Amino acid sequence: MKQTRFQLIGSLALAALVVAGCGGLDKMKEAAKQIKYNVTPEVLETHQGKVAMSFKANVPAKMWDKKVTAQITPVLVYDGGEAAYPSIQVYGESVSGNGQTISFTNGGQINYDTKEVDFNDKMRISDLIVRVKFERSGKTLDVDSKKDLDLPPIAKGVIATSTLLGEEPASAVIGKDQFKKFINEEQSAEIIYLINKADIRNGELKKEDVKAINDYIAAVKAADNKEFKDVVVSAYASPDGATDINTTLAGKREASAKDYIEKQLKKADANANVVTKNTPEDWDGFKAAMEKSNIQDKELILRVLSMYTDPDVREKEIKNLSAAYKVIAEEILPPLRRSVITVNSQLIGKSEDELKKLSIENPSELNVEELLYAATLFEGDLDKQAKVYDAAASKFPNDWRTINNQGVVAFNKGNIDAAKAKFQAAEGIQAAPEVENNLGVCALANKEYAAAKEYFGKAAGAGPELDNNLGVCALMEGDYEKASQYFGSSTSCNAALCKILTGKYDAALSALNANNEETGFKYYLKAICGARKGEADLLFQNLRKAVQLDSKWKDYAKTDMEFYKYLGDSTFKSIIG
Repeated sequence: MKQTRFQLIGSLALAALVVAGCGGLDKMKEAAKQIKYNVTPEVLETHQGKVAMSFKANVPAKMWDKKVTAQITPVLVYDGGEAAYPSIQVYGESVSGNGQTISFTNGGQINYDTKEVDFNDKMRISDLIVRVKFERSGKTLDVDSKKDLDLPPIAKGVIATSTLLGEEPASAVIGKDQFKKFINEEQSAEIIYLINKADIRNGELKKEDVKAINDYIAAVKAADNKEFKDVVVSAYASPDGATDINTTLAGKREASAKDYIEKQLKKADANANVVTKNTPEDWDGFKAAMEKSNIQDKELILRVLSMYTDPDVREKEIKNLSAAYKVIAEEILPPLRRSVITVNSQLIGKSEDELKKLSIENPSELNVEELLYAATLFEGDLDKQAKVYDAAASKFPNDWRTINNQGVVAFNKGNIDAAKAKFQAAEGIQAAPEVENNLGVCALANKEYAAAKEYFGKAAGAGPELDNNLGVCALMEGDYEKASQYFGSSTSCNAALCKILTGKYDAALSALNANNEETGFKYYLKAICGARKGEADLLFQNLRKAVQLDSKWKDYAKTDMEFYKYLGDSTFKSIIG
């Protein structure tokens, strides 16, 4: 804020009491009418929960009695209370002391260096006055610039914009559920063929995995909460035959396997799309089988074979290997002559309506993931969320998420102590990043900044809320530059508030314009930008919108010194009237 000079008519009883004969201490009151004050800032502001200010007072010549001492105390007076700043001592030139000296002949300047008092919200409407205790030759006189001299304050009101971060506070984080509406399942069977054959042998159909896949088809068909996705048939030929023969062979195996599974689907009266594919030379399967085998020199064999890119040459070498290594021919190659049938299905979870109903009426029927998910369906209804989380914590007391989420509800209800107790209990189960973040949020609410930062330091991985919380912490400490770093490119109202407090009004407006939330807070911040930029239309347009969205901003604006230059404006009055 720019400095403005205030004319203070008397708060210091300044009189020259000389041997030639001037009046006593009372005459100092009249002399004080010529004292001029400059207060910085013009309108006081609160940061970090403090209200800081300084002033300079110019004392004209021939006014300060050489033998007068003054104890000067600035006082911020508000409805129901007051806060006194530290006092300073000022001396006439004939008095020795540890303070500032004013010359009788030349006058001088009283410098009051920056001091601060603790802020409370009533100070937004307040007067900064001066009280002085004069002393001369053992006699004293107390002067109050308002009560005794009926003078205007040297500053009026406190801008409390930095406290608005409470409108978008730090965020507690729930332990997220792993609920899935659809759970993918699959059942596979493998059919092995004889060399150069594509027909399915009866013995293959009696294998356990083939029986299991048929049973699975029947089970999916019968289940109310399952449905088929598709059936995938993958056919292969081993890489030891001629390419053209293998291509034909793999295609026939694909057809035989498809024919078999389609008959099984029809038998079960099940509808599922059958997808087929084939691999004429299963080189990848050969390598995998070799790597798992105990064949001596297997790595050397694989390196030699990998040198050949021509499949026909590679096939010839494999045949040579098969002749030389009986185990390759008997154990590695036969399983590669196969078809793999995979039935894919989905397990369909309970509907959201079912989950909501059961979570309130019969939570014992739900597992922990379902309960945690159901609670999120009651967004905005903290009482129902609390009921669901209580049921989850009772049924699953060893899952840190259930206890943590109880704490989140308590925090969102404003019960910080209860929330902290829950978070500590959750931490005892598992010190998850979300829990550490939430303990930091509680510390922040209690203005325990060092503890908050320690917890946040252990909360990496808690989610995007962590950067916001670190930004809020820096805001509360008054470190706006660091807060800006944490907020980064965020378009949140807190990020915009930080920009306002650092004087970056255009950047704040850009962030707010990119913010899609329709909240009164957003538009109120835009109105503040208008006031600070001296753009009345920007101020009025957005203040009007803020009041429409949330009527509380009407009363707040009436006492907000951000708008002190507009308090008498008819448009401003019409918005807040």
